[in-house]
Amino acid sequence: MKGKAISFVSVNTCMRILSHGWFLFLTLGPLTVAAFAADPPGQVGSTSQHEPTNVMQKGVAALENYFGMAGSSTAAQFRPQTQQERTSDFLKSLVNPWAFASAGFSAGLDHLAHKPEEWGQGAGGYGRRFANIEGQYLIQKTVTFGLSSALHEDNRYFGSGKKGFWHRVGYAVTSSSLARNDSGKLRVSVSQVVGVAAGAGLARFWLPGSQNGASQAAISFGLSMAGNAGTCVAKEFLPDVFRRIVKK
Repeated sequence: MKGKAISFVSVNTCMRILSHGWFLFLTLGPLTVAAFAADPPGQVGSTSQHEPTNVMQKGVAALENYFGMAGSSTAAQFRPQTQQERTSDFLKSLVNPWAFASAGFSAGLDHLAHKPEEWGQGAGGYGRRFANIEGQYLIQKTVTFGLSSALHEDNRYFGSGKKGFWHRVGYAVTSSSLARNDSGKLRVSVSQVVGVAAGAGLARFWLPGSQNGASQAAISFGLSMAGNAGTCVAKEFLPDVFRRIVKK
């Protein structure tokens, strides 16, 4: 039983790292199939054909906002954000439905793993876990927004514009902890690193005894940064999918 428990926790940890991208499989999968499907006969130019396209375009825009992407723009097309644009992106990120869904998924994983065990099971336990993840997310976003505004750091993801799978993956992983200044030069993203650290650290004040130590905060920080790297890889290839969806 102990070996099975360790194995389950390991799987749970891996799933937490990938949780920000889970809708890629559950939502984009069906949308991609629909996008590649042939147009039904007799529907060309009809209103019903254009409605799904509008819905897809809105869904794509919401996903790009949630993932912090600059659309399908590449690094060569960079232009600095205005403060108004930065503020708009921040406010949208606080009410983005994909963020709530991702938090719900992560809370479900913690619920299955009985983490933290002091919160028990049932609706109350799940609610506490959901509130914990949302609280960390709000702290992270707010701190990152404040520092990025002061330091003029642009944390949006810009595609590499490179060819070759591994070249693109390498660029994405490297970019996960970097930001651009107003001139477009890459540097370590102080706002993002401090934001993630703030979310992981301040959560210790409301987490129960088994999760409120410095080592748990460090683990949470590490998982979040690893999750950023994995999500950046998804961001690198998402525009390829989005273009086909919107085209169809």
